[in-house]
Amino acid sequence: MNKKNLIIIMIDGGRYDRAINSSLFKKLEANSIFFSNSITYGPHTIAAMHAVFSGSYGTRTGTNSYWSTFKFKKGEFKTLTEYFKNMNFITHADVINKLVIPKQGFDNFIIHDEINDNLTSRHIELLEKINRSFLDGKNYFLYLHYSKIHTGIMNEVLKIYNNFSEEYFSNKKKNESRYDELFCNAEMYLDKILEKIYSLEIDKNSIILIMSDHGISIGEKIGERAYGAFCYDYTLKTFTYFLIPGFMAKNITQQVRTIDFLPTILELFEIPIDENFKKIDGRSLVPIINGEKIDEDFAFSETGNPQNDSAPPKKPNVKSIRTSEWKLIFNEYNDTKELYNLSIDPDENNNLIGKNENMEQVLWEKLKQVSEKTS
Repeated sequence: MNKKNLIIIMIDGGRYDRAINSSLFKKLEANSIFFSNSITYGPHTIAAMHAVFSGSYGTRTGTNSYWSTFKFKKGEFKTLTEYFKNMNFITHADVINKLVIPKQGFDNFIIHDEINDNLTSRHIELLEKINRSFLDGKNYFLYLHYSKIHTGIMNEVLKIYNNFSEEYFSNKKKNESRYDELFCNAEMYLDKILEKIYSLEIDKNSIILIMSDHGISIGEKIGERAYGAFCYDYTLKTFTYFLIPGFMAKNITQQVRTIDFLPTILELFEIPIDENFKKIDGRSLVPIINGEKIDEDFAFSETGNPQNDSAPPKKPNVKSIRTSEWKLIFNEYNDTKELYNLSIDPDENNNLIGKNENMEQVLWEKLKQVSEKTS
């Protein structure tokens, strides 16, 4: 695989439930390794994507909140980009701002104007340009950030309502319609990008990851008008599609974590883990892709609930631990817990805390173990 390129297309704020009901994404699923139970570390972009790029939780890397981009321990955690830069790949990112992913390792770190730029034409031009470098003998890693869902939510929700606005939470149909329009625009963008990828035959010489960082609320739970306040599945479940030359399409239902992407990609490219850095939290999904059965990992997530404040706290105060069937949430800000049987209550409406003491204790011990791990 060392002669392949890597492309990550990240749909910021892409909801899992919209993807699985989309004709475009169903077509994509038919040609990819689809992880249908993929859980993000953070229900906001900064923590989520630093975890992806480091293969580790923000509890250890230092980037666990909206405010901690520059606390990322870059001397201790090697990023995906740095691995590819060390392999003499051209590394190029087109992003929404300088905070959302680690900058180290990128030859070109370009920030687009999320309000005015046409990301479809911009990213098509980027694909054409960087593919020419491959034809000239240079491999590349290209990261494309589709930010228009975020932009629409920022302008139409975040700037108008707060986390307890009655007008917002009493108009779920309006919220759904607003989000669906934004997601439809994302579909049109992705359709054009894939069309260009196929026309240039980039898919034949590249591993392509199409993913979302987190979902977005449409009014499910009062107290969260968009994302980043709670740890419910409408923001924690993401979509993950790997297009890998030579691999048959497959739907993998076992729970995986977005921190698993880095070791998976490195194994696909036959790049060894650098032992000079801290051990990562994720593990390669290649065995699962190859049909092997391995034990499911617990998925840890955390965020900072602003409650009535105008800005999120500097440290996480909501934490969750999840399996395919169960989830425990710990709300540090008011010292409460929530326990959900996801197999029969996927919308997390029936709090079973105190009613399944054995599962509660198992998850609580695991949550403490992961959240307290800082080295």
